[in-house]
Amino acid sequence: MSGTSSGDGLLHLNDVEAGLCKDNADLDHHLDPDAGTSDPFDIAHTKNAAPETLKRWRQAALVLNASRRFRYTLDLKKEEEKEQRKRMIRAHAQVIRAALLFKLAGENQIVSGAPVASPSASDDYKIGLEQLASMTRDHKLSALEQYGGVKGLSGLLRTNLEKGIDEDEADLLNRRNAFGSNTYPRKKGRSFWMFLWEAWQDLTLIILIIAAAVSLGLGIRTEGLKEGWYDGGSIFFAVFLVILVTATSDYRQSLQFQNLNEEKRNIQLEVVRGGRTVKVSIYDLVVGDVVPLKIGDQVPADGVLIAGHSLAIDESSMTGESKIVHKNQNDPFLMSGCKVADGFGTMLVTGVGINTEWGLLMASISEDTGEETPLQVRLNGVATFIGIVGLSVAVSVLAILLARYFTGNTEDPDGATQFIKGRTKFDDAFNDVVKIFTIAVTIVVVAVPEGLPLAVTLTLAYSMRKMMADKALVRRLSACETMGSATTICSDKTGTLTLNEMTVVEAFVGKKKINPPADSSQLHLSVVSLLSEGVAQSTTGNVFVSKDGDDVEISGSPTEKAILSWAIELGMKFDAIRSESTILHVFPFNSEKKRGGVALRRSDAEVHIHWKGAAEIVLAACSGYLDSNGCLQSMNEDKEFFEAAIDEMAANCLRCIALAYRLCEQEKVPSNEESFDDWVLPEDNLVLLAIVGIKDPCRPGVKDAVKICTDAGVKVRMVTGDNIQTAQAIALECGILSSAQDVTEPTIIEGRVFRALTEKEREQVARKIMVMGRSSPNDKLLLVQALRKGGDVVAVTGDGTNDAPALHEADIGLSMGIQGTEVAKESSDIIILDDNFASVVKVVRWGRSVYANIQKFIQFQLTVNVAALVINVVAAISSGDVPLNSVQLLWVNLIMDTLGALALATEPPTDNLMHRSPVGRREPLITNIMWRNLLIQALYQVTVLLVLNFRGMTILQLEDDGNREHAYKVKNSLIFNAFVMCQIFNEFNARKPEEINCFKGVTKNYLFMGIIGFTFILQIIIIEFLGKFTSTVRLDWQLWLVSLGIGIISWPLAIVGKLIPVPKTPVASYFIKPFQQCKRSRDA
Repeated sequence: MSGTSSGDGLLHLNDVEAGLCKDNADLDHHLDPDAGTSDPFDIAHTKNAAPETLKRWRQAALVLNASRRFRYTLDLKKEEEKEQRKRMIRAHAQVIRAALLFKLAGENQIVSGAPVASPSASDDYKIGLEQLASMTRDHKLSALEQYGGVKGLSGLLRTNLEKGIDEDEADLLNRRNAFGSNTYPRKKGRSFWMFLWEAWQDLTLIILIIAAAVSLGLGIRTEGLKEGWYDGGSIFFAVFLVILVTATSDYRQSLQFQNLNEEKRNIQLEVVRGGRTVKVSIYDLVVGDVVPLKIGDQVPADGVLIAGHSLAIDESSMTGESKIVHKNQNDPFLMSGCKVADGFGTMLVTGVGINTEWGLLMASISEDTGEETPLQVRLNGVATFIGIVGLSVAVSVLAILLARYFTGNTEDPDGATQFIKGRTKFDDAFNDVVKIFTIAVTIVVVAVPEGLPLAVTLTLAYSMRKMMADKALVRRLSACETMGSATTICSDKTGTLTLNEMTVVEAFVGKKKINPPADSSQLHLSVVSLLSEGVAQSTTGNVFVSKDGDDVEISGSPTEKAILSWAIELGMKFDAIRSESTILHVFPFNSEKKRGGVALRRSDAEVHIHWKGAAEIVLAACSGYLDSNGCLQSMNEDKEFFEAAIDEMAANCLRCIALAYRLCEQEKVPSNEESFDDWVLPEDNLVLLAIVGIKDPCRPGVKDAVKICTDAGVKVRMVTGDNIQTAQAIALECGILSSAQDVTEPTIIEGRVFRALTEKEREQVARKIMVMGRSSPNDKLLLVQALRKGGDVVAVTGDGTNDAPALHEADIGLSMGIQGTEVAKESSDIIILDDNFASVVKVVRWGRSVYANIQKFIQFQLTVNVAALVINVVAAISSGDVPLNSVQLLWVNLIMDTLGALALATEPPTDNLMHRSPVGRREPLITNIMWRNLLIQALYQVTVLLVLNFRGMTILQLEDDGNREHAYKVKNSLIFNAFVMCQIFNEFNARKPEEINCFKGVTKNYLFMGIIGFTFILQIIIIEFLGKFTSTVRLDWQLWLVSLGIGIISWPLAIVGKLIPVPKTPVASYFIKPFQQCKRSRDA
């Protein structure tokens, strides 16, 4: 996944991403507003960012370990290789499949989902795997005809085309053994050893290992094996510990990402088994399954079309050509991985897993989950700046220490000069120089916050796992983070703000209101017959009746299920009615036209055309209506009655659906099958059959969720295809509109009105819109674009195929897990698994939590950085020695880098996060509050520890100690211990940068408490038992109390500090403004 594999230089100019992804190269400039900025790390939006922009920041970053730093970023070179691989597979699918089968048979290095099947026909099935694969792959229509068409093929596969296969485990197992399972071989995840290998490729750690080896050799040579191995050995041990903890942390993150990727791949789809429509995992699909396909679905396996209407397939993912292919009996072959662009149909599965081109493709390319987030890029900028400062400090310390040493100004603890020209042995001088060099390198290790950008990945991995429990599946890492900046949410109504549990509660047939709505005794038999015919034949749903007739199962969309249930109560016999007429042509429901139609030929040769859709739109096309007695009446005088009835139902929060039909003259019906594709169904002079009002109640808690968003500075807008009155009523019920007084244009607007405005007018109106009714998917896209141009960070929900452009355009696209199509899900950044608006609000909470956690970690890490650097620099300049040696600094680095990130980056979100405004995209990462907290703590630590360094011998009354070297070690041990205690106690302060009580909820965060406990216990072990390695001595209980006291003072100090007011203008702006003015004047 990484963008590079080794860290060959300290300032790593990463050039392996030179292969740019062609698809992204032509993106509009407005999608990449950062392309022209001078700061390579100032990327506010990584979604759809141009490859050049991503490449720039990598090249500018100061990196110690490139393979680790760039592990979770997009590998631009691999993207190009993936495209080449796709083209190769399309051209040589058969050869690659044979090679893959041979490889699978020969070695056990790839985890496969199922045994490889035999190519010949088995006893159970009269056709073999190879015959099926060859027919589907090469689109051999002649072979299909030889088998007797789809019907003959289904017989060979022992499948009933209407009822599907039986849900019998033995039969399913037989099919998997004969034809394979719908899984493909996937490469094993990287092992722990690979992460260990990457962790030690840090340039500074390699230098330290070399220095440790030199020190070890010199120590053993001068002092003997018994005493001489400690200096070098202790550095070896410290480096190994850093590598081990780093690799363990990275490995755990990797496992979390693997699990999340598995969730993304596990698509749930509908199949017909035993006459029932059931949901199964895509992995459970077998050859012989009958799969219904509708607009927005992904074709889950290779197959043959059984029947379909206006079925159009987007095969660009497999053929590479962006064209829509219409499927019919002349071209019935369907390829796995393609998308249904229009229409609906059913398919017979003929190939699964690696017996399909899609399976070969998935098996041959490794999925790259790498993707940088805006925060990650900005943190690389922060890390680079701090790293340059740290590098400068380290070079200065090295120069000062070497100068002092060789000029004879460096003394050992006994007061003796360490280097005297002409007297000091070469080995001793060389050993001292190695120690000085090691200290300088260790300062670089501490100063360059390599873990800072990786803390984003850590907190995102943690957040993504927790968000799964909150019913949100993150597809793009950056979306999780961007949600914290969202200023507006454009939400669908149906299923998101409402329950999506629909029932028909009102019905008008003619001018008569049927009460109860399904009482067929109030209707003439001919009206019931026409209604039943229209409902049964114009549905994409299904009705399954058990053999005894008691159990009725209805499948389909919630609207379809509601209308089917109503028709069944009226007396509709679903299967019988469908068998009495033949479907000639279908106009699938279209979200632009808000209606769908079907032409059918009855047994008496009459052709009926049935329309179903938005009530006011269908009503406008009607010239008459059937009354409840079955008599045809003129619409002219009564249209106002029906319009009033629609308005009344809409005002009661009901979705209004109208059903209408008309007769079609025989001479206007196409005579051959080819002409049907071009036949436009007549949609004028319709006869209204019924208007039904469907109740879809608001979700419980949605009003509270909307209020939480409003309080958090996030504006909720409703965008729905429903009637404007229905939208208004639901918006009032949900709290999106506060009162009826708000109901004026443009607060509430129709899609057609908004669409008719100019681009400039749309930008002005967009910010005022709260409800958009009768909107098309294109209206939603226009609204998203207008809001984004106005500076809003937009989250948008969508479930249909036509929502894909809006989901892609939005800063955060949220698709629905239950009602969402596969096309919508693939275009989205986050999938809301329960379709609930309350879950969207939880995502906002988590997004803000990511940002807050990173800021906590930055505050903590920078405090350690500043304190450690200042203490060592001041000590080096003044005395030629440093109180914190290499091993001690490596331990401090471990506390602040890996363990600190684990403790602070995994803090759960708090309610307080939703009481503040959204995080601005270009707000400084280090706020004034953080600067205040950081400087107070760093100043305190530096002051106390420098006083101990220069006056410690006197304060601790160690001057009288006979062994001066021991006294010196006691003082330095206390400094080291007190410094670590300061970090442990300051970690609590970092939890709540703005709140007085930093202990709130701490006992519930077991990971934080565990890390604090682990650090404290390990510090006791280091001081008391590992003194030989860390150059420390045991401290008595009084000095332990002193260390704890110095650490504890940071708590009251933090409380006092939080009472100090800070200016609203970011401190950074005072430094940036002069540079910007200088740049502008230079450009001018």
